[in-house]
Amino acid sequence: MPVITFANTKGGAGKTTAALLLATELANTGARVTILDADPQHWISHWHEISGKIANIDVISFVSLASIQAHLSENRARTDYFIIDLAGARNTLMATAIGLSDHVLIPIQGCAMDAKGGAQVLEILAQLEKNAGIRIDHSVVLTRVNSLVTTRALQVVKQLLAQRAVRVLDTPIVERAAFRDIFDCGGTLGDMYPNRVSNLDKACQNARAFAEEVCKLVPLRAVNRLRRAA
Repeated sequence: MPVITFANTKGGAGKTTAALLLATELANTGARVTILDADPQHWISHWHEISGKIANIDVISFVSLASIQAHLSENRARTDYFIIDLAGARNTLMATAIGLSDHVLIPIQGCAMDAKGGAQVLEILAQLEKNAGIRIDHSVVLTRVNSLVTTRALQVVKQLLAQRAVRVLDTPIVERAAFRDIFDCGGTLGDMYPNRVSNLDKACQNARAFAEEVCKLVPLRAVNRLRRAA
């Protein structure tokens, strides 16, 4: 049961949206997903409350430094994928969650502030490798990308990442109304009505392609660090 963590020390990078899209797409394929909602805003917990029961998805709210490892241990027998949504802040919980992960996804919009927040996550990853000999696989996912316009700022971000030899997913998360509405309406993209949400088909295609790319990087057979340490 792989552990996939979404991390950026800056809030508003599209982290929670990316985490929820991945979780719902994995669940749609039949995978059992447990989301650890460690973001104090608790957007995913709120989504879960208004959605009612979503097949194959469990959400654990109020995740703390003291409880995170226990949550993973206690739920691993009934979980295929763990997804951790962290706060937009650099703290001990972030470092701990990253250390327990099989893959860290770093959401970045096309702006310098998001890039700096992502760079701080890369620093934590580098410190873990240097000080503890733990290398965590990681990738950047570009978020809230305009489907029609490639901005200069986005190109700068891509260049900076290329210079640091950081993997960037081929599938960016495009700015779509459906990705915002899911938090207001609950449910999944598949529950929405095409006549009420613009470009719903394209949003579904985008989310599916994103999840498929992540699954290739983090196959279900991956064994999380918690189990290896047990």
